[in-house]
Amino acid sequence: MADEPEIEKADGPSKGLNRRKFLVGTGAVAGLVVAWAFWPRRYEPNVAATENEQVFGAFLKISEDGLVTVVVPQSEMGQGVYTVLPQILADELGADWRTVAVEPAPINPLYSNHLLAAQWAESQMPAGIGKLAESEKLQWVAQKVTIPDQYMLTADSTSIPAFAQSFREAGAAARVLLTKAAAAKWDVDWEVCTVENGVISNGEKTVRFGELVRDAANQVLHDPVPFRPAGAGNLIGQDVPRLDMPSKLDGSANFAGDIRLPDMVFAAVRQGPIGETSLKSFNRDGASKITGFIDVVESEQWIAAVATNWWAANRALDLMSPVFETKGFMADSDKIDTALEEALEDGPGIRFVSRGDTEAVFEEDTVFRARYHAAAALHAPIETRTATAEFVDGSLALWMATQAPAAAVQAAARALNIGQDRVTLYPMLSGGSFDHNLDNDIAAQVAKIAKKMDRPVQLVWSRPEDLMHDHYRAPSHARFDAAMAKAGRVDAMQIKIAAPPSAREQVKRLFDAMDNVEAMRSSIGEADIKAIDGLDIPYDIPNLTVDHHSAFVGVPTGNWRSNAHSSNVFYLESFIDELAANAGIEPLSFRMQMMNNQPRLARCLTSVATMAAWDGGLDNSGQGMACHSMRGGHIAVIASASRGASGLEVRRISATVDIGRIIHPDIARQQIEGGIIFGLAMALGSATGFANGLPTARRLSDLSLPRLAEIPPIQIEFIRSDEDPVGYEELGVPAVAPAVANALFSATGVRLRQIPLFGEVS
Repeated sequence: MADEPEIEKADGPSKGLNRRKFLVGTGAVAGLVVAWAFWPRRYEPNVAATENEQVFGAFLKISEDGLVTVVVPQSEMGQGVYTVLPQILADELGADWRTVAVEPAPINPLYSNHLLAAQWAESQMPAGIGKLAESEKLQWVAQKVTIPDQYMLTADSTSIPAFAQSFREAGAAARVLLTKAAAAKWDVDWEVCTVENGVISNGEKTVRFGELVRDAANQVLHDPVPFRPAGAGNLIGQDVPRLDMPSKLDGSANFAGDIRLPDMVFAAVRQGPIGETSLKSFNRDGASKITGFIDVVESEQWIAAVATNWWAANRALDLMSPVFETKGFMADSDKIDTALEEALEDGPGIRFVSRGDTEAVFEEDTVFRARYHAAAALHAPIETRTATAEFVDGSLALWMATQAPAAAVQAAARALNIGQDRVTLYPMLSGGSFDHNLDNDIAAQVAKIAKKMDRPVQLVWSRPEDLMHDHYRAPSHARFDAAMAKAGRVDAMQIKIAAPPSAREQVKRLFDAMDNVEAMRSSIGEADIKAIDGLDIPYDIPNLTVDHHSAFVGVPTGNWRSNAHSSNVFYLESFIDELAANAGIEPLSFRMQMMNNQPRLARCLTSVATMAAWDGGLDNSGQGMACHSMRGGHIAVIASASRGASGLEVRRISATVDIGRIIHPDIARQQIEGGIIFGLAMALGSATGFANGLPTARRLSDLSLPRLAEIPPIQIEFIRSDEDPVGYEELGVPAVAPAVANALFSATGVRLRQIPLFGEVS
């Protein structure tokens, strides 16, 4: 590491960056390197650069012809992260948006998602370690995780809150250094220079960024680095063109399935039932009948066919009729329901929330009870799992979309018994994910196939394979009890959630390199605070308990868009509606009388009521409402729905949203709209049953997903706010299903207590 250069001290109170956050050294291209690290400073940026590019830290490089390339460490799955984070940096830098490009970040601890590390720390800690302060959680993770870049993750709507400040700091630092280079050229004070659209000006004198990048390396960095005054930039809050859109429109965008290499072949795979499964036999002669068939690659738990095209490979597998043997427990819908019910009734619960004294109140007041349940839900993105690999001279090149790049590299290296430094990952755009790409089984599979074939291989999971070997949103059962006073006030509430410890399973697969069976079995009985996500009750209920009852269901579970919020908010907001009906109080008024300490959520409720012409949900109107606060964002939803001869008809969904300061309004709207549609799909389907260790849903047609013609008009209103921006990619999901269920109750008087609402799973 090069010596730190002199950092100029500014007069007055410290603002913006300070020396502890800031490090300047010499990079691989003999230029300026500005690096921020969550873990110790021994890590240096490894951003690739050409001879005419200057690296400005971990997040930025600028070429001599003025191209501003922003390095983004988060996976682009359609959520717009390749635009929003560069937009933050470019606004602070003063760049011309027409000159801004984006590229994925290499694996490096500098890109670790420290916010997610804090949120996931408790799930990674051994059970019983005790509750620690946030700073202690971070310290524990930093000490225990042997590869800090494992936390280079995209999940839980953390991209903006985790990286917005770092990108702003990167833009500010580069702007100051470039401005100082211009000022030195003109012999003026750098503070009097202005920066706009990639041009630095002083009176009639102007110079573009590209002309200054080399000189900027020799400038003294101001400490603290000042940010631009609020509103000085011209990009934040604007619907700038998405950086990934042109290539997606003209077809030049590369997904893993678009990779084409010389002499490349194609592979399809079959895997046995969930559990302790092994491959017993297959008919190789059957595959030989297929034109284009090349070879078979077999592993203990899967078999792959390789051919000159994917259709031939998949057809060859059909004709090979592989036979698998599964020992021990095999997942079955009835067994799953029994396990959840036994855990709820007889299993030891772990209490994560406790305030007041519920037992004393329940002895005196009127008690109202309800039971709910949710089926396992599938991810089902448009793109099934796909990866391309080439093994040459003991090293592997890997092209795939992943939300956990370090884990993908680790899985491939372990499969080939080579060092992780021998694996080069090329992160690809993702055709959807909903957190499906947190799991990297395919990396190990394609690595083994590529090594055996000794030529490039592209492995694509078929749709049935993708659905049958998912990591599902956990099925769960819930019991809600409330003690109500005569005036309709809720004096106490007891909530019990029976569900597998999904978050613990997820981190064990990612960080402990466990397979599905190991992760499931090692998590049996463990408490999981994320199993009660969504039950941070926004209502003024003086006596409250929330318990998690851990259950073994025999199917791998993990992250899913909005995670446990998706089912728990359905339970809570349905129950609140039931309590309102029991008390004879209109649902909006019932909620508002218990929301004294939630002004932002309360405003969302009153605003959506006005926008949707809320009529109280009375007299069979078919209107229902629900609300939720999640990761700093707030949403209230009103649905208009009825049940007709052809099934559920949702006529309109209205939502008011508060996500703080909005960086890109159109992307924010897209994500809330997409979340609402995802939530509607969850209300109608997206689920599966199980039989003989396999899910019964094998095709998209089995999922009862709403078609385009069945999507109702969606109204969205954002509340203007100067609060810090928050992640909103999942916020639209949880409140939709309860709003629809409450609307159906208003229309028909029938209360549905399960999702999917009509209990129809394949």
